[in-house]
Amino acid sequence: MTTTIWHNPRCSKSRMTLALLEEQGIEPAIRLYLDDAPSAEELNEVIQLLGIKPWELLRRGEQIFKELGLNKESGDAVLIAAMSQHPILIERPVVIHGGRAALGRPPENILGLLD
Repeated sequence: MTTTIWHNPRCSKSRMTLALLEEQGIEPAIRLYLDDAPSAEELNEVIQLLGIKPWELLRRGEQIFKELGLNKESGDAVLIAAMSQHPILIERPVVIHGGRAALGRPPENILGLLD
């Protein structure tokens, strides 16, 4: 079974989540999503796996968020397109395992995927 982490090595939560996976004996495929941005289709799929709305996967403190004029009333397609074009807007880390996904905030959130 393949496990993938959308990883930003500069992010402490992302590093902690990766370490937690490794402690569990899992060597995940590491996707450096800032360099290899997910497509809108991939984001849609992951958002469905997470069981959240696009707004909940959005990093609203980023400067580009303000520059793009995004807000809670922005449509889902607009938010997904913005995250695909500007992956810094994607909350991290995301772990995909066994047809499910979890956001590693806090890192222990991903442990439910491994049961």
